[in-house]
Amino acid sequence: MLLAGMVLASVSADRAEQLYGPQVLRIYRDWQQLVLRLGREGTEDGRIREVNQFLNQRLRYMEDSMLWRQEDYWATPLESMSRGAGDCEDYAIAKYFTLRELGVAPQKLRMVYVKARIGGPSSTITQAHMVLAYYATPTAEPLVLDSLVTSILPASQRNDLQPVFSFNADGIWVGNSTAPNANVDRLTRWRQLIDKMKSEGFIN
Repeated sequence: MLLAGMVLASVSADRAEQLYGPQVLRIYRDWQQLVLRLGREGTEDGRIREVNQFLNQRLRYMEDSMLWRQEDYWATPLESMSRGAGDCEDYAIAKYFTLRELGVAPQKLRMVYVKARIGGPSSTITQAHMVLAYYATPTAEPLVLDSLVTSILPASQRNDLQPVFSFNADGIWVGNSTAPNANVDRLTRWRQLIDKMKSEGFIN
Protein backbone atom coordinates (compact mmCIF):
# COMPACT_ATOMS: atom_id res chain seq x y z
CA MET A 1 0.00 0.00 0.00
CA LEU A 2 1.80 3.05 -1.27
CA LEU A 3 0.30 5.50 1.22
CA ALA A 4 0.40 3.29 4.31
CA GLY A 5 1.58 5.23 7.33
CA MET A 6 1.51 8.56 5.49
CA VAL A 7 -0.43 11.65 6.48
CA LEU A 8 -1.82 14.24 4.07
CA ALA A 9 -0.68 17.78 4.78
CA SER A 10 -1.69 21.16 3.36
CA VAL A 11 1.03 23.03 1.53
CA SER A 12 1.43 26.68 2.50
CA ALA A 13 0.38 29.29 -0.04
CA ASP A 14 3.98 30.53 -0.14
CA ARG A 15 5.22 27.04 -1.00
CA ALA A 16 2.55 26.61 -3.69
CA GLU A 17 3.53 29.96 -5.22
CA GLN A 18 7.21 29.05 -5.07
CA LEU A 19 6.52 25.84 -6.98
CA TYR A 20 4.02 27.03 -9.59
CA GLY A 21 3.97 30.81 -9.62
CA PRO A 22 1.34 33.33 -8.48
CA GLN A 23 -1.30 31.93 -10.84
CA VAL A 24 -1.77 28.88 -8.59
CA LEU A 25 -3.06 31.12 -5.79
CA ARG A 26 -6.19 32.06 -7.72
CA ILE A 27 -7.60 28.64 -6.84
CA TYR A 28 -5.31 27.41 -4.08
CA ARG A 29 -6.21 30.03 -1.47
CA ASP A 30 -9.92 29.36 -1.99
CA TRP A 31 -9.23 25.61 -1.82
CA GLN A 32 -7.45 26.09 1.52
CA GLN A 33 -10.39 28.09 2.89
CA LEU A 34 -12.79 25.38 1.72
CA VAL A 35 -10.76 22.67 3.44
CA LEU A 36 -10.48 24.70 6.67
CA ARG A 37 -14.21 25.41 6.74
CA LEU A 38 -15.35 21.89 5.90
CA GLY A 39 -12.89 20.50 8.42
CA ARG A 40 -14.67 22.46 11.17
CA GLU A 41 -18.28 21.95 10.19
CA GLY A 42 -20.76 19.85 8.27
CA THR A 43 -21.26 16.18 7.52
CA GLU A 44 -19.26 13.84 5.34
CA ASP A 45 -22.07 13.91 2.77
CA GLY A 46 -21.87 17.69 2.72
CA ARG A 47 -18.10 17.59 2.27
CA ILE A 48 -18.47 15.22 -0.67
CA ARG A 49 -20.92 17.55 -2.39
CA GLU A 50 -19.05 20.80 -1.74
CA VAL A 51 -15.68 19.41 -2.86
CA ASN A 52 -17.25 18.04 -6.03
CA GLN A 53 -18.94 21.37 -6.77
CA PHE A 54 -15.86 23.46 -5.99
CA LEU A 55 -13.50 21.56 -8.29
CA ASN A 56 -16.04 21.17 -11.08
CA GLN A 57 -16.57 24.93 -11.04
CA ARG A 58 -12.98 26.10 -10.55
CA LEU A 59 -11.23 23.81 -13.05
CA ARG A 60 -12.02 23.83 -16.75
CA TYR A 61 -11.81 20.66 -18.79
CA MET A 62 -8.82 20.37 -21.11
CA GLU A 63 -7.20 17.36 -22.75
CA ASP A 64 -3.65 16.41 -21.74
CA SER A 65 -2.42 16.88 -25.29
CA MET A 66 -3.39 20.57 -25.10
CA LEU A 67 -2.54 21.21 -21.45
CA TRP A 68 0.64 19.19 -20.94
CA ARG A 69 1.65 18.33 -24.53
CA GLN A 70 1.49 14.65 -23.55
CA GLU A 71 -0.95 11.91 -24.50
CA ASP A 72 -1.63 10.93 -20.87
CA TYR A 73 -0.47 12.94 -17.84
CA TRP A 74 -1.69 12.61 -14.24
CA ALA A 75 -1.41 16.02 -12.61
CA THR A 76 -1.17 16.65 -8.89
CA PRO A 77 -3.91 18.85 -7.39
CA LEU A 78 -1.42 21.73 -7.23
CA GLU A 79 -0.49 21.31 -10.88
CA SER A 80 -4.18 21.34 -11.86
CA MET A 81 -4.78 24.47 -9.78
CA SER A 82 -1.76 26.17 -11.33
CA ARG A 83 -3.22 25.67 -14.81
CA GLY A 84 -6.83 26.10 -13.71
CA ALA A 85 -7.62 23.07 -15.83
CA GLY A 86 -7.34 19.32 -16.17
CA ASP A 87 -8.82 16.26 -17.79
CA CYS A 88 -11.06 13.66 -16.14
CA GLU A 89 -8.19 11.94 -14.27
CA ASP A 90 -7.06 15.26 -12.83
CA TYR A 91 -10.53 16.08 -11.50
CA ALA A 92 -10.79 12.65 -9.86
CA ILE A 93 -7.30 12.94 -8.36
CA ALA A 94 -7.97 16.43 -6.95
CA LYS A 95 -11.28 15.32 -5.43
CA TYR A 96 -9.72 12.17 -3.97
CA PHE A 97 -6.89 13.97 -2.19
CA THR A 98 -9.09 16.86 -1.05
CA LEU A 99 -11.50 14.42 0.58
CA ARG A 100 -8.60 12.52 2.13
CA GLU A 101 -7.36 15.86 3.48
CA LEU A 102 -10.81 16.25 5.08
CA GLY A 103 -10.53 12.89 6.79
CA VAL A 104 -12.63 10.71 4.51
CA ALA A 105 -11.36 7.16 4.95
CA PRO A 106 -9.38 5.89 1.93
CA GLN A 107 -11.49 2.73 1.66
CA LYS A 108 -14.53 4.90 0.97
CA LEU A 109 -12.99 6.40 -2.16
CA ARG A 110 -12.00 4.85 -5.47
CA MET A 111 -10.97 6.34 -8.76
CA VAL A 112 -12.82 4.45 -11.47
CA TYR A 113 -11.89 4.04 -15.11
CA VAL A 114 -15.07 3.62 -17.12
CA LYS A 115 -16.29 3.39 -20.67
CA ALA A 116 -18.62 6.36 -21.03
CA ARG A 117 -21.36 6.20 -23.63
CA ILE A 118 -21.36 9.45 -25.54
CA GLY A 119 -24.87 10.67 -26.30
CA GLY A 120 -26.65 8.71 -23.55
CA PRO A 121 -27.14 5.12 -22.31
CA SER A 122 -28.42 3.88 -25.68
CA SER A 123 -25.44 5.20 -27.63
CA THR A 124 -22.92 2.76 -29.11
CA ILE A 125 -20.14 5.38 -29.06
CA THR A 126 -17.87 5.13 -26.01
CA GLN A 127 -14.75 6.80 -24.74
CA ALA A 128 -12.40 6.21 -21.80
CA HIS A 129 -13.26 8.34 -18.79
CA MET A 130 -12.44 8.54 -15.06
CA VAL A 131 -14.73 9.38 -12.15
CA LEU A 132 -14.44 9.23 -8.36
CA ALA A 133 -16.68 6.81 -6.47
CA TYR A 134 -17.67 7.28 -2.81
CA TYR A 135 -18.82 4.33 -0.69
CA ALA A 136 -20.56 5.46 2.52
CA THR A 137 -20.17 1.89 3.85
CA PRO A 138 -18.32 -1.16 2.42
CA THR A 139 -21.57 -2.59 1.04
CA ALA A 140 -23.22 0.68 0.00
CA GLU A 141 -24.00 1.56 -3.59
CA PRO A 142 -21.31 4.06 -4.62
CA LEU A 143 -22.04 7.66 -5.47
CA VAL A 144 -20.39 8.94 -8.65
CA LEU A 145 -18.49 12.24 -8.66
CA ASP A 146 -18.05 13.18 -12.32
CA SER A 147 -16.26 16.12 -13.92
CA LEU A 148 -18.78 16.23 -16.76
CA VAL A 149 -22.03 15.85 -14.77
CA THR A 150 -22.96 18.33 -12.05
CA SER A 151 -25.18 16.03 -9.99
CA ILE A 152 -23.77 13.32 -7.72
CA LEU A 153 -25.79 10.21 -8.55
CA PRO A 154 -25.82 6.58 -7.37
CA ALA A 155 -24.00 4.25 -9.74
CA SER A 156 -27.31 2.56 -10.68
CA GLN A 157 -28.46 5.87 -12.18
CA ARG A 158 -25.36 6.21 -14.33
CA ASN A 159 -26.20 3.65 -16.98
CA ASP A 160 -23.98 5.56 -19.37
CA LEU A 161 -20.89 4.40 -17.45
CA GLN A 162 -19.42 0.89 -17.62
CA PRO A 163 -16.70 0.24 -14.99
CA VAL A 164 -13.43 -1.20 -16.28
CA PHE A 165 -11.28 -1.02 -13.15
CA SER A 166 -11.00 1.08 -10.02
CA PHE A 167 -8.23 1.84 -7.55
CA ASN A 168 -7.19 3.68 -4.44
CA ALA A 169 -4.17 3.52 -2.15
CA ASP A 170 -5.20 0.02 -1.01
CA GLY A 171 -5.35 -1.76 -4.36
CA ILE A 172 -6.90 -2.27 -7.78
CA TRP A 173 -10.36 -3.73 -8.45
CA VAL A 174 -11.33 -5.09 -11.89
CA GLY A 175 -14.90 -4.55 -13.08
CA ASN A 176 -17.37 -5.03 -10.22
CA SER A 177 -15.16 -7.27 -8.10
CA THR A 178 -15.57 -6.93 -4.33
CA ALA A 179 -11.93 -7.61 -3.40
CA PRO A 180 -8.73 -6.06 -4.78
CA ASN A 181 -7.24 -7.96 -7.71
CA ALA A 182 -3.80 -6.34 -7.61
CA ASN A 183 -1.57 -3.96 -5.67
CA VAL A 184 -1.81 -0.31 -6.66
CA ASP A 185 1.99 -0.19 -6.97
CA ARG A 186 1.48 -1.78 -10.39
CA LEU A 187 0.08 1.52 -11.68
CA THR A 188 3.16 3.40 -12.84
CA ARG A 189 1.35 6.73 -13.22
CA TRP A 190 0.00 6.45 -9.66
CA ARG A 191 3.53 5.89 -8.30
CA GLN A 192 4.76 8.87 -10.31
CA LEU A 193 1.88 10.99 -9.00
CA ILE A 194 2.66 10.11 -5.38
CA ASP A 195 6.35 10.90 -5.91
CA LYS A 196 5.43 14.34 -7.30
CA MET A 197 3.11 15.03 -4.37
CA LYS A 198 5.84 14.08 -1.93
CA SER A 199 8.22 16.53 -3.58
CA GLU A 200 5.54 19.24 -3.36
CA GLY A 201 5.10 18.54 0.34
CA PHE A 202 1.45 17.57 -0.14
CA ILE A 203 2.13 14.11 1.27
CA ASN A 204 4.45 13.50 4.18
